[in-house]
Amino acid sequence: PQLPVDALVDFADEALAGLEHRRVDFDLIEAADSLRGDLESRGWRAMRQLFLRHEGEPPPTGDTSVEEVPYDSVHALRVAWHREESPAEGDAGDADAFHAQAQAVAMRQGSRVLALMDAGTPIGYAQLEHRGEAAEISQVYVHPERRGAGLGTAITRAAIVAAGSVSDLWIGADDEDRAKDLYMRLGFRPAWMTMEFTLLPTPATGESATAKAAGRDE
Repeated sequence: PQLPVDALVDFADEALAGLEHRRVDFDLIEAADSLRGDLESRGWRAMRQLFLRHEGEPPPTGDTSVEEVPYDSVHALRVAWHREESPAEGDAGDADAFHAQAQAVAMRQGSRVLALMDAGTPIGYAQLEHRGEAAEISQVYVHPERRGAGLGTAITRAAIVAAGSVSDLWIGADDEDRAKDLYMRLGFRPAWMTMEFTLLPTPATGESATAKAAGRDE
């Protein structure tokens, strides 16, 4: 039986009490699709997360300037990406805390960063993480002003080569965005799909929309 939307939201509020964001993931895409419209009407963001596995030989790397760099070297690009994805989040302190936490996790996982350089300045990057005999390209980003010139292809291709000989190489993409087509041209093939629902805090108060609504009802 399907969980009613109200019950799902209440469960998320209880499980994530004390946190500003709300996040619910579905492994069964059909169940998620049936709830999507109702959750989006309440302010939740939905993303169909497609996981792709690389098959075949690594592609040629081309002649673009891609090099491995320290994690902090692409901080400006990470900030730009965060602002692009969450323009309504205006608290710089919260953003700094997010990036610091993400870096701590990446360092524990031994993440590697490959940057696409132009005159010594990173204009795009990929993050590569090894897990046992497998690996994942967990992030790929190109500065908005430099898109449309094949740079995303170049940095992804370089990350595939940098992964080396692994049992499996994975990458994730929004199923409703164009990046998946780029990855498929480079030899990735769809394996499975999940759905992510996220509710961001309201900029003025920092509380989630459901918590704010509950406060009005009290």
